[in-house]
Amino acid sequence: MSAAENAVIQDLRTHYLFANLTDAQHARLLPHVHVQAFSAGQSLFQRGDEAGAFFLLHRGTVKLYRVSDGGHEKIMRLIQPGQSFAESIMFMDIPAYPVHARGLGSGVLVAIESIAYLEIMRASFATCRTVLACMTERIQAHWDEIEALTLQNSRYRIVHYLISLVSARDVDKTTITLPVSKSLIAAKLAVTPETLSRVLRLLVEADLIEMQGYRLHIPSLAALREHLMS
Repeated sequence: MSAAENAVIQDLRTHYLFANLTDAQHARLLPHVHVQAFSAGQSLFQRGDEAGAFFLLHRGTVKLYRVSDGGHEKIMRLIQPGQSFAESIMFMDIPAYPVHARGLGSGVLVAIESIAYLEIMRASFATCRTVLACMTERIQAHWDEIEALTLQNSRYRIVHYLISLVSARDVDKTTITLPVSKSLIAAKLAVTPETLSRVLRLLVEADLIEMQGYRLHIPSLAALREHLMS
């Protein structure tokens, strides 16, 4: 294993799926962990493929999506570095990926063999319970996202998305870079690109954000959250 690959593997220890593993468990899993590079537009898996692994993104962006019978694409999630995907599928009786996955630009991910991870879970009830509790919290967060996408108006969805980009930071003001193009963000939020641009412009006029290209500055996260609930 190269030094670069080893650095990627070490990042696993900070993710909730691995943070509670003992050194012995981590060592047992390591031979079943694989670092993979992908190119722009590369298909990572197709809907219905056998799900033999789950993934942690180290660099780049991955699009999870479905395609309707009419050929229309619907983005389900945009995976960013540090996020995992397809982990819950390993608990299915017949694991199969429910979406397509494709790289947006080049990147690097870590593939973890599901069977090896499940063997560790079966051998330790305490580890399994902790991991499932963390997974449940993330499923609840996904339900909150679905609620925002289906029950709330376009302004709410856009502001909620901006807040989600910085919610893990313990700061009130911050500067971020939008992870993907505005057209992809609009597709994810089920709004038109024109609506996204209009709402962003209104937020700028209200001094809630400052924008320069893909760079976005939030002077007060508290004020933006208050605007979300107004």
